[in-house]
Amino acid sequence: MGRFKTGQLNKTEQAYADRLRALELAGQILWHKFEGIKLRLADNTFYTPDFAVLAADGVMELHEVKGFWQDDARAKIKIAAAMFPFRLFAVKVKAKRDGGGWDVEEF
Repeated sequence: MGRFKTGQLNKTEQAYADRLRALELAGQILWHKFEGIKLRLADNTFYTPDFAVLAADGVMELHEVKGFWQDDARAKIKIAAAMFPFRLFAVKVKAKRDGGGWDVEEF
């Protein structure tokens, strides 16, 4: 399948963007942007979380949407969590047989 071009959402990311839009309309978050922040982890090593989210309490959160973990993604999010003052979350779709919705892991 390969990766999508920068700025292009896959189906899971689109479903999560729809959820964030609903949370913004409900006043539970103030703002969100797909690929809105790029973090430098080391020379020539960057991490771009799927969504930058400004929570209603003014705290900046970074949300990574995963169908499954691959490559060095888990390592990069852990390194970013140790280096930067953001709340970092990984969200994964729960199977319909498990009730649907989203599993959330904070780093």
